Amino acid sequence: MTLDFILVIFVVRYLRKSLQTATLLPAWDRILKGAMLASIGLMVVEVTVSHLKPFTMWLSHGILIYIVYILYRKKEFSSARPVMLAISPFILLSVFNDLIKIVNLRLFKTLEDILEVGIFFSIIWMIVMLIITNRQRKALEKEKRKTQQEEEQNKILGTLKEQLELQVAERTSELTLQKEALEQTLSELQSTQALLIHSEKMASLGELTAGIAHEIQNPLNFVNNFSEVSVELLNEMKAELKEGNTEDAVYITDDIIHNLEKIIHHGKRADSIVKGMLQHSRKSTGQKEPTDINALADEYLRLSFHGLRAKDKSFNAKLHTDFDKTIGKINVIPQDIDRVLLNLYNNAFYAVTQKKKLLSAAANKADGSPNEIPAGAYEPTVSVTTKKMGNKIEIRVKDNGNGIPSTSLDKIFQPFFTTKPSGEGTGLGLSLSYDIVKAHGGEIKVETLPAGGHEKEGGGAEFIISLPLQ
Repeated sequence: MTLDFILVIFVVRYLRKSLQTATLLPAWDRILKGAMLASIGLMVVEVTVSHLKPFTMWLSHGILIYIVYILYRKKEFSSARPVMLAISPFILLSVFNDLIKIVNLRLFKTLEDILEVGIFFSIIWMIVMLIITNRQRKALEKEKRKTQQEEEQNKILGTLKEQLELQVAERTSELTLQKEALEQTLSELQSTQALLIHSEKMASLGELTAGIAHEIQNPLNFVNNFSEVSVELLNEMKAELKEGNTEDAVYITDDIIHNLEKIIHHGKRADSIVKGMLQHSRKSTGQKEPTDINALADEYLRLSFHGLRAKDKSFNAKLHTDFDKTIGKINVIPQDIDRVLLNLYNNAFYAVTQKKKLLSAAANKADGSPNEIPAGAYEPTVSVTTKKMGNKIEIRVKDNGNGIPSTSLDKIFQPFFTTKPSGEGTGLGLSLSYDIVKAHGGEIKVETLPAGGHEKEGGGAEFIISLPLQ
């Protein structure tokens, strides 16, 4: 059939074109080329010599079957096997059609229409599959070209990489020397930082110890006084009992019981102070526990106040507290939070003390005689408030000192930054407080208003701590 030869010519041409970029042996290329030329010659013979048509027909079938065979069996043509799937239905139907025509002509006439329809659809199948295969081949060729370009780029990059490695090696030797110098400097800075942190902790501990000593002295004085009075009352009761005045002895007993109750009360007060001191001095375990934040804030406010009073007898300030009783207990690390509060209280008392000194100095300079600030002109005040706000609480520590300069607000929580004169602060208190609050999932910020003149209110700074309830 002429169509078979046309198909042979097309398939062989397609195979040679699709395998141009593949590693194809010259022998196979010559075979394919010979098959194509033979098909052209046989097609010409078939058209010109009609009585040779049966011979050329089966020869064309043989060539097509051989092509399918080499596509299936030979690894060299594995990339072109989709062509086999495209032409196989046509070859099978064409061979079956010619074979049945020779074997049983009557059956052929019966199935002729069906076979023609089958051959027609096999041709459509072949065309569609060849189009799809051709597109896939082009896509693969495009991908291969892309891969080749990437390989060329990789070679260029490899050359550049070698050049860069040489430059990096040179720079590495320079940086190694710089690194050693920086490590030595860092080691010195870390050593200095450790000493400063230790100094800050010892200063806070000293102030706390002074406050505790002052606090514990009050209940001990009460215990001693009531004990002395109780001894005198017992002696009186002993004398009354000897004289038989049991009614007076009973009255004295009531007084003794009252005194003993006072002794028990103040003894428990001293016990709670000692426990608080031990808790503060105990190394933090890092474990959160339910803590009464109001009691903690009040306790360390008084300890800070009395600690400063123990160091400076002239120091005095008005304390104002407003605690939200609905807060209850929250999960915090108490040893860490009390350090934050103690640091904020100490800073607040320092600020109001400094303002009072400045105003006193200004008043002395005005009239030339040493005196205090006029009554009502300025009263150092430190306020502490707690408030529950949704799923968090706020602790506000406010003073009416000189405030914080606006230029220092963005640096106030940086390590080693301080507004105090040299020798009076390390600049680590607020930095450590900031880290502790952040570790609890909260935040700390500061608000300030510039102070001026002799106003009774206004000015100062307010630190606001926010802590989550859970």
